[in-house]
Parts: sequence; C-alpha cells; structure tokens
Amino acid sequence: MSLTPTILPKSDVLVVALSARALAASARRSGLGVTALDLFADADTAAMADRCLALPSRRVRLPGLALRRALAAPDLRGVPLVYGAGFEDRPELLAALERDRPVLGNAAGTVARLKDPFAFAALLARLGIPHPEIATSPPDDGVGWLVKRAGASGGGHIRPAGRRSHPLPAGHYLQRRMPGRPVSLLFLADGRRVLPVGFSRQWMAPAPRQPFRYGGAVGPLPVAPIHEGFAAAMTAAVSRIAAEVGLVGLNSADFLAGPGGWCLLEINPRPGATLDLFDRPPMPGLLGLHMAACAGDLPKALPPLAGCRAAMVVYARTPVLLDSRMRWPDWTADRPCTPAHIPAGAPLCTVLADAADPAEARRVAGRRAWELFRRHSLAEAA
Repeated sequence: MSLTPTILPKSDVLVVALSARALAASARRSGLGVTALDLFADADTAAMADRCLALPSRRVRLPGLALRRALAAPDLRGVPLVYGAGFEDRPELLAALERDRPVLGNAAGTVARLKDPFAFAALLARLGIPHPEIATSPPDDGVGWLVKRAGASGGGHIRPAGRRSHPLPAGHYLQRRMPGRPVSLLFLADGRRVLPVGFSRQWMAPAPRQPFRYGGAVGPLPVAPIHEGFAAAMTAAVSRIAAEVGLVGLNSADFLAGPGGWCLLEINPRPGATLDLFDRPPMPGLLGLHMAACAGDLPKALPPLAGCRAAMVVYARTPVLLDSRMRWPDWTADRPCTPAHIPAGAPLCTVLADAADPAEARRVAGRRAWELFRRHSLAEAA
C-alpha cells in the first residue's frame, strides 16, 4: 500500500452556497479550478469540482462552525471565495469569512443593509422606487398581507397573514400583497454601473403550508412580455440602487409586473438560481464575469442568447428511495448521490429544457419531469 499522500489540485476559487452546483458549473465554464462546499454534495457537483465537501446540517441552513472548519484546511487558506444563496440572513458569518480570505462579492455590510426589510424599504422610498408596503402588524385583519422571514430565500417561508392577534415569529415581517407576475433581472455591477444579463420569469410549486414555494424559472424573456417601458424603468431602478450601495458582481432583482405597473420586491446581492438560464454559449462563463466585475471590470456588452431555457425544481411528494440503479438523464441537474433517501417535500432534482420561447421551454421541462417519474417509477413523488 502506498503511503504517498494524495496531493489535491490547488483550486482557483471556492464556491459556497446552500447548493453550489450552478456556481461550480460556471467556474468550470470560466476555466477555473473549483472547490465546492454546500449541504448536498450532489453527484454532478462532485463531478465538476476538484473537491466537493458536504456541510452537515439538520436544517436548510449553512452551519457556520462546520463551514469555518472546512475552510481552515491548509490547502484552502487564502483561496478566494464566491458565495451564493445561504448568507442573506447570516451577514455575521460572511463578515467572519471576510477576515480570513478574499471574498469576491458584496461585503457583509451591504448584504445586511439590503436584506433588512425596513432599511431596504427606506432606501427605495428615498430613491423613489415602487415597493410594497411593509409592517410589523397589519392595519386590518390580515387580509391582503403576506408574512415573510427576513433574509430567507426560495419562497417556502412565505405565507398569507392571519389575524392581527397572532404575533409574528421573531425575524418575520409583513408585506402587502401586490398584483403582477414575478419577473427577475440578473445583472452585473462594478460598484457604480450595471450591465443587464437578462430577465426571467419565475413560477411557484405550492405545497401544504408552503403556498409560495419556488418552482422554477425560464429565460431570457423577450422584452415584449414585460413591456419595454417597464423593462427600462426596472433596469434604471437597479442602476440607482447599485450606485447607492456599491453593488458588485452578479446580483438579481425580483419584481412584480402587471398591466398597472411594477414594483421591486428585493435585491439578491449574490449569484442565484437563474445562473442555469444564462450561463450557456455564447455567453462567457458568468462566474468569471462575476469575479472580474468585483474587481471593477465590466464588459462593454454581452452576446445575445438564442432561445430560452427553463429550470424546474422537482419535489418529492412522498419519501423516495434512490438506489444505485438510478440513471439520471442529461437534462437533469442537482442529482443526489445514490443510494439516497429523499424526504417528502424535499427537492429531488432540477430539470432543464431549451426551446424557442419561454412557454415551450416550460412545457418541455414539465414533460421531462413526468418522463423522469415514469422511467424510474417515481410517479408517486410527482
């Protein structure tokens, strides 16, 4: 038996998120060596990364102590870090990471400012940007209001408000319901200016006690479904915010848009779920563009993408046992290592589909999800 120690390749970048698969894929497209740390260590994440480490957690939350211990490995010291979803309600953890290594993205103080709902609402009011009213208690019996958890993502935390006599849980707030369809803008920023990457549309996958759970997204959207004037105004609003708070790198802005107008719901100050829609040829690797933008370098323009892509999250409705015979189609992502037990309500995988327009891309993704269930006898999880 050889006693020669295994020498791992030196990574160019660390990516850390609740799920780091899309970031790892983008790093590879950008020609970077990557170490991925997340909660799942899915099979496709591991296949793309030089190293893929699972962070043990009993909840869908990044475990701060385990993360810091993993990052203390000698060969990871000083390696730049790019973060995705999971730090919006953990600015103190992000600040601790910033003390140990270069963090390529928005600073912890910027994240805290944008994810504090009342500070964010005050900023939008000062900049004259439409935003839903927020409160700590509704002025009526709760009709027309939503309860949200500050700093949360994914939509599973959102629910209709109850009567005023029911106190809000700690860390939650109320937001008035507004008309319109969800629209998101992915954009690059260099601390002063922004460069739009593209608009996308999201949909929900309602579940018991989670009526606003995230279901997927499709994009890029042509401007016509949004309204050309709205698209320009949304982009201008994002530009004002970016200049005000010094946003850098890849970010996204979530809006509601309808016939009567639009409003801004939130800024996600990090790369997000819509990477899957836009990080494809002829677009350069978006993680590379993110890192360059963090250093103040924005490209003059980005190449247009042909067609649309849908990314649909497939959830298990009942517990699913995946064994080693499972063969994932090429159009799936976030593939659990087998054997695996997927609890009811947990994500099973992501289905991707390309088509000429947004409606067809979403239809193809839905058909592929059912094909996955049929082929692998998972119909009870649909």
